[in-house]
Amino acid sequence: MGNSTGMIPFERLQKIKERLEYVEARMALGEGDIAQLGREYSELKPVVDQILDWERLVADLAEAEAMLDDPEMRELAEEELLGLRERLPEVEHAVQLSLLPKDAADARPAMLEIRPGTGGDEAALFAGDLARMYQRYVEQHGWRWEVIEEATSELGGIRELVVRIKGDGVFARLKFESGVHRVQRVPETESGGRIHTSAATVAVLPEAEEVDIAINPGDIRIDTMRASGSGGQHVNTTDSAVRITHMPSGIVVTSSEKSQHRNRDIAMQVLRARLFDLERQKVADERSAHRKSQVGSGDRSERIRTYNFPQGRLTDHRIGLTLYKLDQIMQGDLDDIIDALTAEHQAALLAELGT
Repeated sequence: MGNSTGMIPFERLQKIKERLEYVEARMALGEGDIAQLGREYSELKPVVDQILDWERLVADLAEAEAMLDDPEMRELAEEELLGLRERLPEVEHAVQLSLLPKDAADARPAMLEIRPGTGGDEAALFAGDLARMYQRYVEQHGWRWEVIEEATSELGGIRELVVRIKGDGVFARLKFESGVHRVQRVPETESGGRIHTSAATVAVLPEAEEVDIAINPGDIRIDTMRASGSGGQHVNTTDSAVRITHMPSGIVVTSSEKSQHRNRDIAMQVLRARLFDLERQKVADERSAHRKSQVGSGDRSERIRTYNFPQGRLTDHRIGLTLYKLDQIMQGDLDDIIDALTAEHQAALLAELGT
């Protein structure tokens, strides 16, 4: 049989199907931790659907091949085989993808942090452009954009932005955005018309639960201070801003909402996300010492993208992708890039499984 099933691990498929049956049976009997079983069921069900789809296709192929010996059925069988063989690689690929190790954080909400890098006012303006680009992307996907901390520059740029993005599968879509984004354009502030290069750093962290990261109360110092609002409108606020310093890691988090109690909660959330991210980075670094599947190893100092405004061009340096539609991209049209990064990451993982 001319099927390319070399990459499909049959025993593993069998085990996954048996596991789903077991989970279904326990759920039907109301045994065990229902929430945990429910989570496992929703992870296994789409994988098993892919497996069954592939198994049906393989069975149809065998049936059509058997019909080749029957002179009356031969023509029909040949036609059918053509269509089935065409579908096979696609269905096999879908099964392989469904078997890839899942990043447990993929389904989570995320914290997005944007800070201007080198380039003064122009870098702050570009950081503001990136923030609007992500906000539009978030809105197009029906997710929620909650600003946690925002400091603006005189010209309307951004000195710092921390946002919480809530929705399904947020981290999976945004996790490849972490790194240094470089811009090349003629600043509005410059009359001479020379092209400037500046940059902004983006960090995307999965939101962490309390069970992920236990923070020892003795490790943190909490200071309350007067909230410094933008311009004059908050001058008379009470001491509502909260700054939390995590002594062991040196991480400092601030939040300056109106309510001090809410600030403490928010700042703790951001701190948890950053500590959780540190843990994940550590694990990823250990792994990447002997693997190549990181698309952008998550190193925040790595330059990942260039936005060239005079040429309307965006280049993602990690995968060598260049798109000439910068206007649409700045309007939040990011799916082409994110799809390409995801596909590249999956291809690297598949190559690893094959070795």
